[in-house]
Amino acid sequence: MAAPVSRGFFERDALEVARDLLGKRLTRMTGGNLTAGRIVEVEAYRAHDDPANHAHRGQTRRNASMFGPPGHAYVYSIHARFCFNVVTEPTGVPSAVLIRAVEPSDGQSLMHARRRTDDPLNLARGPARLCEAFEIDRTLDGHDLVGSDQLWIDTELPATDPGEIVAARRIGVSSAKDLPLRFFYADNPYVSHRRKR
Repeated sequence: MAAPVSRGFFERDALEVARDLLGKRLTRMTGGNLTAGRIVEVEAYRAHDDPANHAHRGQTRRNASMFGPPGHAYVYSIHARFCFNVVTEPTGVPSAVLIRAVEPSDGQSLMHARRRTDDPLNLARGPARLCEAFEIDRTLDGHDLVGSDQLWIDTELPATDPGEIVAARRIGVSSAKDLPLRFFYADNPYVSHRRKR
């Protein structure tokens, strides 16, 4: 099994990390069962001049993980569902990247059972579905993705070219909605909103 990407990978500008996360493998181990897949869609949330960032108005109990060390998880709930982000930039700079969609590669049967669906395209397409498929919830908020054997990001993937990377507007935000901070593979069917560029 491949080792997680380094702490230094996350300790960079959120836009750089967002683009570089595409093609990496998200891996989750629960009870000896592995689920994994290629990251195909992300959104960056910057610490400065980004009113859509949860930390825009300062630190709270909910967003405290965003201010912590890079390479940790920031998991929040919305409408009784969960969204998974990776914290970027140095400690104290609250930037993060939302993982929006994953193309499953391992443990699809477990993902189907968790999601209660037979549709392979909808296993991890969209942040809430992704969290359900990978069994990610608020208990993993603040989780260290670098030194973990439960949830991590690595590069152990088949040597294939996943295609063109597109920059587009973020989805579901009311502030700074025109900023092109969503990145995805143009022709990947597992991307949640391919037409919104």
